[in-house]
Amino acid sequence: MPLQIALEHAQRATNLSSPNPRVGCVITAPGGDILGQGHTQQAGGPHAEVMALRDAASKGHPVVGATAYVTLEPCSHHGRTGPCCDALIQAGIKKVVAANLDPNPLVAGNGFARLRAAGVEVEVLTADHPLAVQSRELNIGFFSRMVRKTPWVRMKVAASLDGTTALDNGASQWITGPDARADGHAWRARSCAILTGIGTVLADRPRLDVRLVATPRQPHLVVVDSKLETPPDAPLFIAGRAVWIYAAARNDAKKAALEASGAMVIYMPGQGADGQPGGKVDLAAMMADLARREINELHVEAGFKLNGSLVREGLVDDLVVYLAPKLLGQGAGMFHIGPLAELRQGVDLEFTSTAMVGPDLRILARVAGRDRF
Repeated sequence: MPLQIALEHAQRATNLSSPNPRVGCVITAPGGDILGQGHTQQAGGPHAEVMALRDAASKGHPVVGATAYVTLEPCSHHGRTGPCCDALIQAGIKKVVAANLDPNPLVAGNGFARLRAAGVEVEVLTADHPLAVQSRELNIGFFSRMVRKTPWVRMKVAASLDGTTALDNGASQWITGPDARADGHAWRARSCAILTGIGTVLADRPRLDVRLVATPRQPHLVVVDSKLETPPDAPLFIAGRAVWIYAAARNDAKKAALEASGAMVIYMPGQGADGQPGGKVDLAAMMADLARREINELHVEAGFKLNGSLVREGLVDDLVVYLAPKLLGQGAGMFHIGPLAELRQGVDLEFTSTAMVGPDLRILARVAGRDRF
């Protein structure tokens, strides 16, 4: 089925197209032969429809009267590139079959309307069609940013079977094996940004980049650092990567030093019990700000305190948990969210998949009902 092939092309844009959605396009002749195919390139580059048209042209295939199968509604606005619906119209495409409506308010049906006004037949899958569901899941972060005005937040945790993420002395490298670590880097690579806390920055001096899998770009880095304690010489400052540090306490001298290292410091204090600015970052406001900065998927790798704060405030959507086949006993846990008085106060999850990654078990879980927006 051409739309299934288009979805396979969209998956090739997973680590590439951010902050644009991952879209694939296949153009077929009336008899069903494939004339051209492609997927969205890096931001500022051509979208899937243009790539498919170029592919057809490079092979000498005329597309007048052809059908274009796309995994998302062709855009109708001028952003970093021109409208894809116009490109399809000008090429003489007769019919467009799409998996999903684009949730971007700048599009949201306008692409289909312009196609129909130009005489192009438009067919859109029902929302519960398997290919529509798969395409939407591939772009869950883009849908989240457009509909909820917040990124899709995915938290990665590596622990022993009894839930220990670090020993009492802070030792945590490495609880899981090299296969799990490489798999974790694959999750980093697909994100728009990686988030961590100042505790991790000071204790581990991490780079928090993508090294163990091939990637055409490095995700941005976000640090929750209420008191601006990030060292200006921290390894996380990597040439060409945006580093956004969210702080609560204003300190312009530290801000200047960090910005000289390449960071952008954003003051975003939450409110204390008295209604005045408090000592911690307003995490919900930070998420809204990250959405305004075009962050679709936010990958969290932090300590149990920040993990717990994000979970308590209902800001986590997915969990990627790696469990090592070992028992470590007392130490740091995955999250600090209690103590709870009643079982019903817990966070309900839905397991979405389990898999062995080397000797470790990977569990993907989603906060119950979170994707129904």
